[in-house]
Amino acid sequence: MTEPRSGLSSPDVEVKSLQLDDRPESESADSGIGDGDELPVPQQILVSNVTCDSFKISWIMETRGQDRITHYFVDLNKKEDKSSNKFKHMDVPTKLVAKAVPLPMMVRGHWFLSPRTEYTVAVQTATKQPDGEYAVSAWSEIVEFCTADYSTVQLKQLLLKAEAIAGRTLPFTVFYRNQQREYFQSNSQHYRSRDAQCCRMLPSVKDNSGSHGSPISGKLEGIFFSCNTEFNTGRPPQDSPYGPHRFQIQADLLFNQNTNIYFGDFYCMYTSYHYVIVVLAPSGSKGDIFCRGKLPALDRSSNCFLSCSEEEDGSLSFRHAQDVILEVIYTEPVDLSLGTVSQISGHQLMSLSTLNAKKDPSCKVCNISVGR
Repeated sequence: MTEPRSGLSSPDVEVKSLQLDDRPESESADSGIGDGDELPVPQQILVSNVTCDSFKISWIMETRGQDRITHYFVDLNKKEDKSSNKFKHMDVPTKLVAKAVPLPMMVRGHWFLSPRTEYTVAVQTATKQPDGEYAVSAWSEIVEFCTADYSTVQLKQLLLKAEAIAGRTLPFTVFYRNQQREYFQSNSQHYRSRDAQCCRMLPSVKDNSGSHGSPISGKLEGIFFSCNTEFNTGRPPQDSPYGPHRFQIQADLLFNQNTNIYFGDFYCMYTSYHYVIVVLAPSGSKGDIFCRGKLPALDRSSNCFLSCSEEEDGSLSFRHAQDVILEVIYTEPVDLSLGTVSQISGHQLMSLSTLNAKKDPSCKVCNISVGR
C-alpha cells in the first residue's frame, strides 16, 4: 500500500454530481459504469479540516492499478436522524465525481453541505474509458463526520447583511425579560434557570433558534433580555410572547464600560420581521471567553444594533436599532433585587415567540452563500 499522494497544498476540487442507481454499495451502479476489478479500493478513509461547507478527504490504497485512476467517486449522504433539521436542498444528488488529484483533496460546496450536520462518506476509484464509460473499484468503507459551525468569516457576512437593514437607532433605558408568574415565585420548582432561593436568574443554554450554523446555539449559556421600545412612546411594548410578568433592570447594570458586546446571529422566521442576536459579556467572564474568537466583536459605543455611550457628565446613554428585533443574551447571573417585577397590560403573542424557531432558508435578506 501507499500513503496518500500529497502536494504542497490540498487541491480545491470542483466536484460534479453523478446520478447513481440505488444498488448495494459494493457494486458498480449505472449503465455507464463498468467493472474495475484491477482498480485499488480506498482504505482507511480520513476526513479532516472540516468547516461548515467543506472538508478534506484522503485514504491509502494498494499500488496495483494506481496508474489507471483518472477519477474519484464520492458518495456523500446526510446521516439519517429522526430529529434532524430538514432545512435545505433535500433532492440534490449526493454522488460526486472529481478528477484524480493529489491527496488530501478538498471537497467544497454549500449546495450539498450544510453546517453542524452529520454526514456519511465513501469513495471509489475510477478510470474513464475511451467510450466515455467508467470502470470503478468497489466502494470503500463508510465513515461519518459532522460539519462545523459558522466561523467568524461567515458571521461577518451575516453581520454586514444585518447592518444593511438595522435602520436608525432609538434611545432606551431598561432591559426587560418576560416570563410566566411562576418563574418569579420562590416556591416554583419548574425553572432550572432560577436558583432555589429565588434570588437570581441563572444562565441557561441557548436553544436552537436562528441560523443552523450559529456557534452559540446549544452551546452559549446566558439569559435572554429585550430592549426594543415602541416608537410612539419610547417605552417597552405591553405585549410579549413569553409571559405576562416582566422583570425590568436599568440598562447600565448590564451594559457598561466593563461589558463586551458581540454579534451572534441574524435571521427571520418566514415573516417580514428580522431578528438580531447580540451577546453582552462582562470582560473576562466565562461568557466573554467563550465569545472571543467565535463571534465578531462590536464597538460598544458605535455599532448600529445596541450601543452604550458615555456623556459629558459621565452618565451612560443607550440606543437600539429600530428596524430589527433585538435579542440580547447576558452571560452572567442577574440578581432579582437589582430590578422590579410587574405585570404587563397587553397580550401574550405566542406567534412571535422565537423558541427553537427555524430560520427561513429562502430569505435573501438574512442568508449567506453557505448552509443555512
